[in-house]
Amino acid sequence: MSQRTAVPAPPARPGADAYGREVGEVASLLGVDPAAGLTTAEAERRAADQGANELAEPARRPQWLRLLDQFRSWLIAILLAAAVVAGVIGEIKDAVVITAVLFVNATIGYVQERRAERSLEALREMLVPLARVRRDGQVLTVPARTLVPGDIVLLEAGDRVPADGRLAVAESVEAAEAALTGESHPVAKTTAPTVADGDGDVPVAERTGMLFMNTVLTRGRAEMIVTATGMRTAVGAIAEALRTGGDAPSPLQIQMDSLGRRLALVSGAAVSVYALVALVRGEPLADLALRAVALAVAAIPEGLPAVLALTLALGVYRMARRGAIVKRLASVEALGSATVVCSDKTGTLTMNEMTTRTLWAAGCRYDVTGEGYDTAGAVRAADGRPAQDLREAVLPFALCNDARLGADGVLGDPTEAALLVLAAKAGVDPGLRARSPRTGEIPFDPAAKYMATFHPDPGGSVRVHAKGAVDVLLDRCTHLMTDRGRVPLTAERRREVTDVAGRMGSEGLRVLGAATAVSDLPPPDGVTGLTLTAIAGIADPPRPQAREAVALAGAAGVTVKMITGDHADTAAAIARELGITGDVVTGAELTRMEEREIADRVEDIGVFARVAPEHKVAIVRALSRRGHIVAMTGDGVNDAAALRAAHIGVAMGVTGTDVAKEAADMVLTDDDFSTIVRAVREGRSIYDNIVAFVRFQLSTNIGAVLTLLATVLAGLPAPMSAIQLLWVNIIMDGPPAMALGIDPPRGNVMHRPPRPPGERILNARRLTAITRAGAVMATGTVAVFAAARALTDDAATATTMAFTTFVLFQLFNALAARSEDGPVLGRHQLHNRALWICLAAVLVLQITAVQAPFAQGVFDTVALSAAQWAVCLLTASSVLLTEHSWRAGRSRLGNTRGAGEASRRET
Repeated sequence: MSQRTAVPAPPARPGADAYGREVGEVASLLGVDPAAGLTTAEAERRAADQGANELAEPARRPQWLRLLDQFRSWLIAILLAAAVVAGVIGEIKDAVVITAVLFVNATIGYVQERRAERSLEALREMLVPLARVRRDGQVLTVPARTLVPGDIVLLEAGDRVPADGRLAVAESVEAAEAALTGESHPVAKTTAPTVADGDGDVPVAERTGMLFMNTVLTRGRAEMIVTATGMRTAVGAIAEALRTGGDAPSPLQIQMDSLGRRLALVSGAAVSVYALVALVRGEPLADLALRAVALAVAAIPEGLPAVLALTLALGVYRMARRGAIVKRLASVEALGSATVVCSDKTGTLTMNEMTTRTLWAAGCRYDVTGEGYDTAGAVRAADGRPAQDLREAVLPFALCNDARLGADGVLGDPTEAALLVLAAKAGVDPGLRARSPRTGEIPFDPAAKYMATFHPDPGGSVRVHAKGAVDVLLDRCTHLMTDRGRVPLTAERRREVTDVAGRMGSEGLRVLGAATAVSDLPPPDGVTGLTLTAIAGIADPPRPQAREAVALAGAAGVTVKMITGDHADTAAAIARELGITGDVVTGAELTRMEEREIADRVEDIGVFARVAPEHKVAIVRALSRRGHIVAMTGDGVNDAAALRAAHIGVAMGVTGTDVAKEAADMVLTDDDFSTIVRAVREGRSIYDNIVAFVRFQLSTNIGAVLTLLATVLAGLPAPMSAIQLLWVNIIMDGPPAMALGIDPPRGNVMHRPPRPPGERILNARRLTAITRAGAVMATGTVAVFAAARALTDDAATATTMAFTTFVLFQLFNALAARSEDGPVLGRHQLHNRALWICLAAVLVLQITAVQAPFAQGVFDTVALSAAQWAVCLLTASSVLLTEHSWRAGRSRLGNTRGAGEASRRET
């Protein structure tokens, strides 16, 4: 063996058509002897030529560019311009403070995104895959990343396939390909080539002679010739498409960008009005520039980016504690605006654990309780009759079975595991299989559609146990087990059995029969004269939490649509259990539809079955065209493109592939669909809080702008300096706004429909409320400033009182901004302890800024008397009283109109 020489690289290699070639032809093209494998030297040479067997990660922006991304905002641009102007005119203190604030905001957003990235990197590093290969005539274990085309890979049940390959040996092989194709049932594999009908290509799901990267062998033993590695695999093709895709902006990002443009217009208008008045009056250019900076600072909520980032970061933190890792801050709020959740079925809405749901034996149908591979559960008669002893009926399911249940889960075929669990629930001793060794067996063959095992019988004969397709077993059966014992299988009884199996199939169940016989004939002739003992209906059951989550989503006005590669009947049955309503449409039907037709029908469709990756993207786009905010959940490679196309992509962290996690905006660490609904609740609460602190902060800014403009038009000097305005916007607004950002969810947050996708944070109603509050604050501040100048003839005292009054306005304004409806003063004001702590802290800080000598030089303030403080406090309370009176009047007007309409209806 050591004398073999390296085989030169062949001129032609099988690519996507390897499934259609004979095994010998594939081996010849790849220059490998399947019995010996490649030499180590040749494997190393090919590795240098082909590269590592791993998926290329999407191109990542350098960290310094990602930091600069935090400055891409209209708000930030205006403040940067203000800082530059302040520096040019010599106001270095103002320029430094503004610049420092901007860097704090950018750091918060950057650090949070890096933290989420590290969490995802930890998920990727949890698994370091290895592969067993034949090289130099020996079986070696090597890192999967070192595999090359031509390697001979050895696989057993439970192994993850490390590359794409053509099967050379397949002994009872089945593979779970849900991660790639969406097919929930394992796919039987053979070594025979797959021939396409006509000139068309064979879909991946039908290439039975191939194994694909990241799928799992659930049964049997296999040897495959590696035909493609890394980015050349089926998984790699999808990953490559994702590398060039871009992320759509979230609704919040669109809203904040729109808000920034509006504030830029407000700032520009305010500065233009002032400049015009100042130029007419002949004010010096230096003074004009200084007040222009103050106006720009007053118009822009400097703390808004920081408060927004912190609010979203707190939401991210809460979601991480509940099983979700958020990659982009805005995704939390975006999920709260979702109107449709498109969910993959297998492993997302369902447990991805095959479970026997129903059993027919001795003429009676039984319900099987319990979920997944846990043997806790029972077999109960569906019509209420006492349960019979079913051990003999299900014994073939237990003995004619290769699966094993252990503390670490299931080893073997999931369907066989489900039958093993059924036998345990029916009372079969788990140790019976060890005490009843096999004397022979007929492995499962996809063509024959049955499996049989042979065991010693106490009478000296051989006991045959078989399981498989019901129609196949019936052809080998002569008797049927009933409650009266073993009876001949007449034509009438055969129809009864066929009807039972047909009803189970129509319910979306996978149907298998069990049969037994005593025979003296060796395999395979012994599989005759059988007695049919039972029929089992098996399915991948819905997650228990998913039913409640779908119902809660419906109550919140969020539609759930199932998108799966599974069969239509199976998907429809699961949808009925979950409460998902609507038509059932297959991928083949979607292919025949025009894009506009899909958009016209998509509202009425609840289940999309047998779909391909391109169908999922088309569905998401159709919903988006209808004006929906679409969340897409999934775990497989086949979901990745749709995850990227959706407004919010949500991947499964446990069963999800790396490609899906990379494409998603959010990763669920518990793979629990109900976490999606909790995230919707969290997102809606965050949006409510964003509205509250935007109202709070913008009313402050409107008040400041109106105050400055009013004093200019009245011929008064500026009532506040740029530093004082920054103090108001950052220090005074910051803590209360942050406290508003962590307000607990309202009680009705999941009992109201999603907000309209096009709704703006600054709609007409909110703009009116903001302007009203700003006008009250400006009027009060200017009045105090003018009165103080007239009474004290001390400019410093007047400025300090105006500054203090405006700060105290924010304490009362925070309480008024917490909600949009209902009374301002009520028990709900006591539910946010952090807000009251922040308001107390703001008051202490303002007292310090005014009364402490060391702070007076920084903020250009002087000490105030108790009477002057009282005047400021009473004036500031007017904003709360005004808002309370406005809402009370609006409520009375609404009640009057409602009573009038009711009276007219009665008339």
